[in-house]
Amino acid sequence: MPTLLLVRHGRSTANSAGILAGWTPGVDLDETGRAQAAALPDRLAGLPIARLVSSPLERCRQTLEPLRAARPDLAEPDADERLGECHYGEWTGRPLSELAQEPLWRTVQDHASAAAFPGGESLRALSHRTVDAVREWNDKIAVDHGPDALWVAATHGDVIKAIVADALGLHLDHFQRISVEPCSVTAIRYTPHRPYLLRLGDTGDLGALAPRPHGRSAGDDAVVGGETGTA
Repeated sequence: MPTLLLVRHGRSTANSAGILAGWTPGVDLDETGRAQAAALPDRLAGLPIARLVSSPLERCRQTLEPLRAARPDLAEPDADERLGECHYGEWTGRPLSELAQEPLWRTVQDHASAAAFPGGESLRALSHRTVDAVREWNDKIAVDHGPDALWVAATHGDVIKAIVADALGLHLDHFQRISVEPCSVTAIRYTPHRPYLLRLGDTGDLGALAPRPHGRSAGDDAVVGGETGTA
């Protein structure tokens, strides 16, 4: 089955200001974030990317712009609202330092499955919509591009953490144990039996994820070891 490369957007103006951006319009990459996005094509060089998918928010689309410019064979990213940031409701646009004083903050950190943002969505709902989205895209890309295809989804930190938690079989309450830096790449290979986490929050070179000759793909060693119990 295809390999999903989850790219967290580069550092944004809200990240550097310590603001919870959510779906606030007009939140762009800052100078560091633009440099991170500019480095992404080299990090993914040699990987035969079949498709780009993105959260509709500006900071994610901006992160993919250099990659799209370097790969004119790739179509424009498909926007999918299900990969958008959590709807934080009344928390949107507030400083993180201020939100950390709210009673709900500890619930978000320690018992995420019980956390629902006032006027927004719950983290359970975030997990369900994002996991459904990547699994549906994965099935479609397998049909359109074959089982060894690699595809990129540009999205947000909490989204990636929820998808990783699902892939690892972790309860959502543990998703805050997962950390993904801006413009990091997390790779998950889905198989008929289970997903395999190949990279988590990787900020370096990713050439080893290229499909191997004779139909062997990135993660095959992990799959074989996992199935036989030798890993």
